[in-house]
Amino acid sequence: MAVKEHWRSGLGFVLAAAGSAVGLGNLWGFAYRASQGGGGAFLLLYVLIVLVVCLPVLVAEMVLGRSTGHSPLIAPVTAAGRRWQPMGWLFIAAASGILAFYAVLMGWTGHTLLHALLVGLPSDLAAAESFFGVISGGNSAVLGQLFSLVLTALVVAAGVQAGIERLSRWALPLLFVLLIGLALWASGLEGAAEGRHTFLLNFDPRELTDFTTIRNAFTQAFFSIGAGIGCILAYAAYLDRRNHLPREAIAVVGMDTAVGLLAGLVTFPVVMSFGLKDVVSGSTVGTLFIALPTGLASLGLTGRVVAVLFFFLAYIAAITSSVSLLEVPVASLMDRLGWSRRRAVWISAALIFVAGLPAATSIPVLEVMDSIFGGVMLILGGLLIAVLIGWVVPARFDDDLKGSATPAGLRRWLLFVLRWISPPVIAVGLVISLVDLLRGWGWLAS
Repeated sequence: MAVKEHWRSGLGFVLAAAGSAVGLGNLWGFAYRASQGGGGAFLLLYVLIVLVVCLPVLVAEMVLGRSTGHSPLIAPVTAAGRRWQPMGWLFIAAASGILAFYAVLMGWTGHTLLHALLVGLPSDLAAAESFFGVISGGNSAVLGQLFSLVLTALVVAAGVQAGIERLSRWALPLLFVLLIGLALWASGLEGAAEGRHTFLLNFDPRELTDFTTIRNAFTQAFFSIGAGIGCILAYAAYLDRRNHLPREAIAVVGMDTAVGLLAGLVTFPVVMSFGLKDVVSGSTVGTLFIALPTGLASLGLTGRVVAVLFFFLAYIAAITSSVSLLEVPVASLMDRLGWSRRRAVWISAALIFVAGLPAATSIPVLEVMDSIFGGVMLILGGLLIAVLIGWVVPARFDDDLKGSATPAGLRRWLLFVLRWISPPVIAVGLVISLVDLLRGWGWLAS
């Protein structure tokens, strides 16, 4: 089926793709995973994985979408035959599974924003934990999840140009302005330098071989960039042949990494200034929903204003990611069954809402879904893309990039990485991630 929609401009695609990458994984996941013991070692592994693995895979995913002009479900079959159909279903399962729990996190973020704006911040750590207990369970969590999915569906239902591209054009610049302003403010806090050193610059070589640090680096890289999930593939299907994909992939990766580092320059000084290090490293949600509100509360009105701005930008980042996740099943239903966009949107959103109810009522379930859909399945998707483009249909990769005047040397280098570097590196990361997860769940002996 020919793709009828298209981006208004190359900039619109870049901003939408960057919006897909930039999300709570930068503001929430980066801080938590860096605080789990990796520090500088985690940051080094993360940057290496992004540059050596995720960037070439991201270009390959763009090529797969643009060259086929099809949705994530159909594109692998169009490129390499029906034996690659499971890859399309993997994309749908991963994107839908991530959005199922991601909408819950968005609901928590929205509740925290409204509470900071209308009521205020918790007075101490106990009050923050009590407030989080309220918003993370029961009707509050379900309502927050529902509202976030409805808002996401409204954007996607409006279409590529009127919905997704329009959102990205104002949301991404606003997000960067707010984040830079907050980072400058945080740099003046007492303990800011100590926070940067403890979480980002403290380097322990032993962490480079620690399975948890390696898994965190792979998970953060793939979850943050969004490679291997089908979102960028879906967006690239709306591109024309003139776009220079390697350059646009670099722009997406650069903006995404910048947001993660800027977010660290906000959260880590706050954590150290107010003695909240144990809260951060001990809980996946401690950084965003307990540590930050508690620390900012001691600053009075200034802290409340900062909290409102931070959670507002967090929600913006979340919505730009959620629309790309929903686009994966929506584009696939439109492509495979010929449904209208609106029908595909609301049926997909309803099914994802039901799938996310266990995460809305149980944090342990949410964490398991995060590990499986937002970790293992993402990494597996990246591995399959590298194998498909690097070994099965390399001519498609070369022909597509040649058509957009990509230099021959760059094409050869990217293809070399996709064939000989990305698959073994991703495979090792996938095995380590599985082993570390199974150990954490008590299924394997340490």
